[in-house]
Amino acid sequence: MCGINGFSFSDSDLLRRMHSCTRHRGPDDEGFYEADGISFAHNRLSIIDLSSAGRQPMTTPDGRWTIVFNGEIYNHRELRSELEGLGRSFRSASDTEVLLNAFAEWGQTVLPRLNGIFAFAIWDRDERALTLVRDQIGVKPLYYCIDGDRLIFSSEIKAILKADIVRDLDADALNTYLRLLYVPSPKTMYRGIMKLPPGSAAVFRGGKFGLRRYWRLKEGDRISSYNEAANGVRERTLEAVKRQLVSDRPLGVFLSGGIDSTAVLAAMRSAQPGGEIKTFTVGYEKTDQSEKYNADARIARETSKFFGTTHHEFVLSADDVLSNFEKIIWHMDEPIANHVQPSTYVIARESKPEMTVALGGDGGDELFGGYPRYWYAAWAERMRLLGPVARLMKGQGAGGRGQGILEKMAARPGLERQLAFVAQKETSIAPLLASGINHPLSVREALTPAFNQPWRDETNRLMAADIETWIPDESLMRSDKLTMAHGLEERVPLLDIDLVEYAFRIPSSRKIGKKANQGKRVFIDAMKTMLPPHVLSEEKRAWMSPASKWLRGPLGPFAREVLSPSYCEATRDLFDFDAISQMLDRHISSEEYNLSLVWALMTFQVWARSQNVLSLRVTTDNSK
Repeated sequence: MCGINGFSFSDSDLLRRMHSCTRHRGPDDEGFYEADGISFAHNRLSIIDLSSAGRQPMTTPDGRWTIVFNGEIYNHRELRSELEGLGRSFRSASDTEVLLNAFAEWGQTVLPRLNGIFAFAIWDRDERALTLVRDQIGVKPLYYCIDGDRLIFSSEIKAILKADIVRDLDADALNTYLRLLYVPSPKTMYRGIMKLPPGSAAVFRGGKFGLRRYWRLKEGDRISSYNEAANGVRERTLEAVKRQLVSDRPLGVFLSGGIDSTAVLAAMRSAQPGGEIKTFTVGYEKTDQSEKYNADARIARETSKFFGTTHHEFVLSADDVLSNFEKIIWHMDEPIANHVQPSTYVIARESKPEMTVALGGDGGDELFGGYPRYWYAAWAERMRLLGPVARLMKGQGAGGRGQGILEKMAARPGLERQLAFVAQKETSIAPLLASGINHPLSVREALTPAFNQPWRDETNRLMAADIETWIPDESLMRSDKLTMAHGLEERVPLLDIDLVEYAFRIPSSRKIGKKANQGKRVFIDAMKTMLPPHVLSEEKRAWMSPASKWLRGPLGPFAREVLSPSYCEATRDLFDFDAISQMLDRHISSEEYNLSLVWALMTFQVWARSQNVLSLRVTTDNSK
């Protein structure tokens, strides 16, 4: 893992200022490449081939191709063997050199063959073309900005801002953020700075920018046999974890109480039956109902004993959240509202002295139907009369959570159903925004591309939409930014490209259980002989934190300060702060549960002030 920076012109001072901004991503080494029409900088976190032979930027012997690369290519040995058969020679054991030669040999046709997590830029001196590439799932971030006839790119937005880019707030992005709690690719909160979408490659040549998708998740040929599906999932999970254990630095596992990280640990123990494995988890200070919030930590302790790992447990307090809130927002680059961010930040910071590479369980729920909303969506597909039934229930005054779920299930398949389940309510958002700022259609436009392809299995399509949007732009963005803040690499074997493609050949009926909280049926059956009984007997639960209670206690004064019109001059005209104050009051008094929106607004406010956006202007498409 590394930090990469660059642009299509010459400016040694800017290059080094950008490079300094991302030093935390690669504290082990650095390198620069400057030539006519191109500038590259690289912060290196050494993982494979720790010698100077793996230093970047790296150039082919003939001088034509130069690369800066962030990530890991897990099948680099197979590609290297093939390239050696074609007459190419190597001076290092690094996957960077393999990737460089593979692109020089095959160009963009090699991209779908790469198994890994990667974001890279490669310069073709002869064609004077700069190519940017991001991995299929979007595990590694890559941002870019086109400033006139210049292109600037980086692993992090904060580096691009060193080029004195105009800091216009995109009001459509703001509207989407308040509804989804993140901003899907290709937008960011800045109008002129974009995310390269997952599975994409872009070429910048002669001042012109062209982008294409080289990979997109599709509905593959169905696997009708349940046993075949379970065996295939187990085989690919074991292979993915084994592939991702390749490292010349210490590895460990981020362990929760859930099935996914436990399955990753089980596969790691299978691959390393006699070696030491280090596991890491986070718990919370003792508060009211602390057992509920510490259930994951308790289960992880038992799991550690079952597998014989060296276990480390860290305790997060409200004081930790307060002291790290602004640091976390700075590292995230743009607002992503999730109250578990402090947990990720602290566990990465505390575990860094023990390991450089962590394996996590990200992606299992989205691949195999772990969330209750998938179950409800599947039921809705079977109940074609559900729409009239839901309206009848509403007319009869059925209240509470049951009515809300029925209304969500009654939404049309595809985008409408996704929004019903994942978006914040319009009735909650509209009162918080100032006149002229609210644009409800923005979120629909942001998610529409994820529903452009036809799917036979509507429930699998919802999972695929999450893989295309929430996973890269919320979940993996958190994982990357908050681990790399401490020079720690997180790998996500359940999002291995072979396993992902296989999972979407399995009908959703094989994934969904008999109850809403019993998803991931085929995954659990695939791995159950390797999992401890105490994990198998647990019901599905979300990763919880005491954030809601903390807002009613030690975080309350901080929330009041941040959610006031005097906190950040640039946002004063964006919101109705009286309405926000009343919403916070209702949460603190326990009249309502408003954690998501309160946290989202706190995050946005701290982001706006930390970015020093006093000259920030709001821009939007006035045609809406």
